[in-house]
Amino acid sequence: MKSIINWLEQHLQPCFYKEVLGFECPGCGMQRSLIELLKGNLIQSLKLYPALLPIIILFIFLILHLSFNLKKGAAILKYMFIGNISIIMISYFIKLTH
Repeated sequence: MKSIINWLEQHLQPCFYKEVLGFECPGCGMQRSLIELLKGNLIQSLKLYPALLPIIILFIFLILHLSFNLKKGAAILKYMFIGNISIIMISYFIKLTH
């Protein structure tokens, strides 16, 4: 696991928006948040990108729904998606104002 984390740290992709426009995009911090999560630093991961865990949960549920055709899976996915977008936008606006 340590070699994967080291590889990820050495191959971070720069944010196009930050380089060109000078401000962060709503996805900035996701790579660093994932690395912190893999290191076991949950609090630091949430500080860097609060939507990472809900996004991971959403993708796991999506895979389960596609595999087992859950009865109310589509409706649950819709609400999970709305929740994730809300978390992303709220944290983005907080980041922009601080």
